[in-house]
Amino acid sequence: MSEVKLTAETRTEFGKGAARRIRRDNKVPGVLYGHGSDPLHLTLPGHDLLLALRTPNVLIALDIDGQRNELAIPKAVQRDPLKGFLEHVDLQLVQRGETVTVEIPVQTEGELAPGNYLLEHVLNALPVEAEATHIPEAVTVSVEGLEAGASVLAKDVTLPKGVKLAVEDDAVVIQVLAAQVEEAPEGEGEGEEAAEA
Repeated sequence: MSEVKLTAETRTEFGKGAARRIRRDNKVPGVLYGHGSDPLHLTLPGHDLLLALRTPNVLIALDIDGQRNELAIPKAVQRDPLKGFLEHVDLQLVQRGETVTVEIPVQTEGELAPGNYLLEHVLNALPVEAEATHIPEAVTVSVEGLEAGASVLAKDVTLPKGVKLAVEDDAVVIQVLAAQVEEAPEGEGEGEEAAEA
C-alpha cells in the first residue's frame, strides 16, 4: 500500500467562518483523533489531500508543524454535494503493526454465463481487519460463468495474507439476478402474464 506524505498545520480557529477562510486558501480543515488522545485540529493542503484520497484507505504520513510525525488513515470525508470539493476530513491515528477495521472496494472479473442476467453488488466494499500499513486497495471477485440465483459470499472472497473478514462469513457480496424483459404489448392478458411472471 502506498504511503502519502502531507504537511499539516495545527489550527486554533474554529467555526464556519474559519473553515471558509481555510478553504479560500485551497486548504482543508481536518481533525486527527485516536489512541485516546485529544482530537487535534489541522489544516491540510487541499490539492495534495484530494490526490491522496483517490486511493481508498490511503496511509497518510503527516508532518505536523514540522515538529511531529504521525500516521493516519481517512475515516470520514465531507465533500460539497454540488461542486465535489473537499470540505472536511476526519483522520484516524494509526501505528505500524496496528490492526484496523476498514472497508475495501470490491471489484469483479470474468463474464457471466450466456443469458440475460444482472450483476448486483450487495456490498460495494468489504469490511476487513488489516494491518494499518498493509491495507489492500481492493479485492477482486470472479463472476466467471455464474447464472441467475448464484451469489458470492464473504467467505468465498480470497483475501491477501494477514487480512481477515470483519463481516459475517455468509454475508452476500455479489448476486446474479435474471433480468426482467419487457415485451411489446400484444393485447389483453399481457398484464396477467406479466403479473404471474
